[in-house]
Amino acid sequence: MSDYRQMWADLGLDLEKHDLLLGALPAIYENIYLSQENRPEGMGYFDFVISEIHGLRVKELMDHKAKGGKVIGTYCVFVPEDVVLAAGGVPVGLCAGAQFSIPDAEGVLPNNTCALIKSSFGFKVGRTCPYVQASDLVVGETTCDGKKKMYELLAEHHPTYVMEVPQKKTASARALFFDEILHFRDRVEAETGVRITPDSLTAATSLVDSKKTALQRFNAARKVASLPISGLDALLVNQVSFYDDVVRFTDKVNALSDELESRIKHGQSVFSDGAPRLLVAGSPMAIPNWKVHRVLEDSGAAVVAEESCIGFRYYNYLTGESDGTMEGQLRAIADRLLENHCACFTPNEERVQDILNLANEYSVDGVVQYSLSFCQPYANEAVKVGRALTAAKIPVLNIETDYNDGDMGQMKARVDAFLEMIKDR
Repeated sequence: MSDYRQMWADLGLDLEKHDLLLGALPAIYENIYLSQENRPEGMGYFDFVISEIHGLRVKELMDHKAKGGKVIGTYCVFVPEDVVLAAGGVPVGLCAGAQFSIPDAEGVLPNNTCALIKSSFGFKVGRTCPYVQASDLVVGETTCDGKKKMYELLAEHHPTYVMEVPQKKTASARALFFDEILHFRDRVEAETGVRITPDSLTAATSLVDSKKTALQRFNAARKVASLPISGLDALLVNQVSFYDDVVRFTDKVNALSDELESRIKHGQSVFSDGAPRLLVAGSPMAIPNWKVHRVLEDSGAAVVAEESCIGFRYYNYLTGESDGTMEGQLRAIADRLLENHCACFTPNEERVQDILNLANEYSVDGVVQYSLSFCQPYANEAVKVGRALTAAKIPVLNIETDYNDGDMGQMKARVDAFLEMIKDR
């Protein structure tokens, strides 16, 4: 990684802090990921991605910028990556999943703010995320009040654009969101200096749909009884989808799926027989937030699906065919994005049904509702989801936590009791 120090310095990173961050990550990753047995060989690529998390991919972004291209940083699946790609830009997910950056944020933001918001802001003001430093524009969205107000403060430190996401899915709300997509297209064209055409948008949407189709295939391999991959590894693949080059990532996921399908055919499983199958639903999990999956699988469970923006809510819906006009394509993109049943919406019966459907499709023994501390949308919506799961006789465990590891012992005790209850049913 020493080869990248000049690049990091040029990006304005605080090299002393950044060294501390990168110094801690390998041991954490080895303990959580590389200690797993019988991992698919195809996970070697994703291990490599993490080993170069602030290196090779950032260099690719800088090389793109050196040729006159633009990098657009994002925090949310409501930002249409195909619009960025159609203008020759590169969309990339930004750092938001580590406790490391939170102290820098707490000098400005209230302590009782969710960890994802504090981590996002802290990485910028602490100058420890090369992705946000490399971004020509950061795009936010109004999916929660905490994010909305944080973006106002972020704009004091970095060029920031905020898209409005409606809170309902009425006809007027859909019209509002389509208008937001139009404004976003205009902002991306102004940033890149490239005019988006129907052909360029068609090509970009095809790339994004191909990536999501690959993720659908990959996650479908987790429906079988003899699981060919751990939930931790599957989570990592889903997380890397927000960072990696879209074509390369799609190819690597399809190659991994080939291996998983072969493992299924030969009955190769990474879990012992009878491991309780769990669905994790709720707040998003950005790299390196692996805490919940780690505790669940260390306790003997198998995480088989994620109803999350880092999971089902991202890859499940494709744009598909439109009438080929610019307006028709942008409307199709807007409709696709509004199929993401985020807890920001009210009412949100679609999300409840998604969770019930996933529980059935993946033959789960229980559901873990995960919400970050102070993440009010998911914490409150857990009430309605919990009622629906109870009515369907599906065991449910609510976990509210943050990025700090201090509560892992208590969390494990609750998980162990939950798994015992499942086994005794």
